Amino acid sequence: MPTAFEPLDLAQLAHLEQVVLGLRDDADALPGDGDVTYLDEEGTPIAHRIGGSVEAVRPTRWPRPDGSLGPVVVAVAGEVPATAPLPPGSALLLPVGGVRPDDTRTLRWESAWRAAAAGGVIVPVPVPPGEAAGVAGRLASAYGDGRVLTVETVPQPRGAGRTLLFTGLSGSGKSTIARALVERMSTDEAIGIGSDRSVTLLDGDVVRTHLSRGLGFSREDRDINIRRIGWVAAEITKHGGLTVCAPIAPYDETRKWVRSTVDAAGGPGSFLLVWVSTPLSVCEARDVKGLYAKARRGELSGMTGIDDPYEEPADADLVIDTSAVALADAVDQVLALLTSR
Repeated sequence: MPTAFEPLDLAQLAHLEQVVLGLRDDADALPGDGDVTYLDEEGTPIAHRIGGSVEAVRPTRWPRPDGSLGPVVVAVAGEVPATAPLPPGSALLLPVGGVRPDDTRTLRWESAWRAAAAGGVIVPVPVPPGEAAGVAGRLASAYGDGRVLTVETVPQPRGAGRTLLFTGLSGSGKSTIARALVERMSTDEAIGIGSDRSVTLLDGDVVRTHLSRGLGFSREDRDINIRRIGWVAAEITKHGGLTVCAPIAPYDETRKWVRSTVDAAGGPGSFLLVWVSTPLSVCEARDVKGLYAKARRGELSGMTGIDDPYEEPADADLVIDTSAVALADAVDQVLALLTSR
């Protein structure tokens, strides 16, 4: 009997579905060793891999059309048709593999292409949208007569969602600016920014009390904490909300992961990074939580800025030093950043 493999993620599932449909022949590149039974995200068997062949356990959700189609138009992620309808006699291939059903940005993109197809032949294919352009020829040969038609497109409008991440040392003023910003956005002064969308504040200390309860301050635990914040922020951004986050987020690689995750969910530019660059000496003088004093006395280890590094961001969209900038001015600068993007 094949060994059950852990549930596939969306990218692996799209790969498997392409193999089952004969769109690719690299079954050996699928995860797992030897004979394997693949499970979906709910743990239900979907296919067996025995030797070099893959056999579906249940009918595919990607039906192939009867017979070969004519020329095809392959929808490309991030682009929507500039004119409609599509050329007469063409078929639209929608690459929607690996897409969650609640991915609102992809649903808007798909809706634009379906409207351009004007009721013609539309075939969803299990290829991730971001990979469609690179395999258009293969798809045309698999589904149509080999011809790929190019239509004029324009970039898909960016969604309304944004994530604003404040990063900096403990005591730098991140939470103070974040809270003041959220309060300001509830007033008429910030009309058009906070008034027409939901605003969620994910403060570092509050997140650790609830979302990340039980995590310590090792590099691995810090990384998990920030990735959890980033995942929640991406979900909110995807659905048009504004997320204001205020963790220390000391590691550059993890911050970049959050940026890419949010931008993938809400569109390029959805993530904005604000570095609160208040010097360590000022933060330590404030020592609002008494943590620096404990670290200096050796009673606390892993303190960012003392015995654990803070990696200064080179990709910040805004830099604020609260030892030189008043709170109201700092909030004004962040609001200006939001309105300009």
